Amino acid sequence: MKLRLKPLRAFAFATAVLISTAMQAATAQDSFQFGVVGHSFSGNPDGAVLSKALSESDADNLAFVVVNGIKSAAEPCSDTLYSERRDLLKEAENGVIVSLAASDWVGCRNKNGSIAIERLNRVRDLFFPDEFSFGASKVPLFRQSVTPKFRGYTENARWEFGNVLFATVNLPSANNHFLPDGGRNSEFEDRLIANKDWLQRLFTFATQRKMAGIVLFTDGNPLAQPSQRPFLLRGQRDGFSETRQRITTLAGEFRGKVLLVHGENLKNESNAGILWRRNLGSIGVASGWSKFAVDNSKPNLFTLANETKSAPASQ
Repeated sequence: MKLRLKPLRAFAFATAVLISTAMQAATAQDSFQFGVVGHSFSGNPDGAVLSKALSESDADNLAFVVVNGIKSAAEPCSDTLYSERRDLLKEAENGVIVSLAASDWVGCRNKNGSIAIERLNRVRDLFFPDEFSFGASKVPLFRQSVTPKFRGYTENARWEFGNVLFATVNLPSANNHFLPDGGRNSEFEDRLIANKDWLQRLFTFATQRKMAGIVLFTDGNPLAQPSQRPFLLRGQRDGFSETRQRITTLAGEFRGKVLLVHGENLKNESNAGILWRRNLGSIGVASGWSKFAVDNSKPNLFTLANETKSAPASQ
């Protein structure tokens, strides 16, 4: 005898099945791992480092991979090199999200001087063309550029996995591209406003969704104190001060864990793992790739699962 359900009961049954399936999927994502690829600060070409890191991370069972920087400062800022790195990222098995580094654009120059802003816009065109990651496993992304006021900031993106929000924020090392010469900081000032808005939206979204944690991927470490940056002792303005205050304040109001993964290896932070201050943690990734574990049963939620170094990072 076949079981016959009235339409209303049939709908309720189907809804219950869908909810149960969603809950099972969420539970399956209570623990997972993701990778972060650092690039070389030693001045050596990055192609082999990046290729090796992507190959090794492809062999692991990862939710996604974030690449901090696409080239070293010693390499040319040419369309040819940018295109080669973009094609390399496309071949990855894992979903790959790019987090811009200072070496990708800040130091770019030609015979007439700095071409940093022109190169930044070119990188945006090449590496952030749509709403998906690179790699065979496409990760859907929400970009800040969907907001008309900040349509140029395609590099700032967020995505979800499990009960955690992940996001990239364009904060280049070398003092956040603050230039000491008067009247030349429009890029810095505009990006400062965009990043303030972006961070507020990230924490608001995670709070409304009652998410367990937030992971921010940046190049520079905005949480570092001025005493860790020798050039600031000579009176230069701290280009990260506003962002440091913003992240600290927002994290203090957030009920979950916040992890900042950056590309700097500063004084007193080498090989220290994740440094926690209340619910706010930070860690610098070296050249090569690092694997992070997310486990909702652990007090700190995030742990460094392994670290594979291919070249030394600068001090």
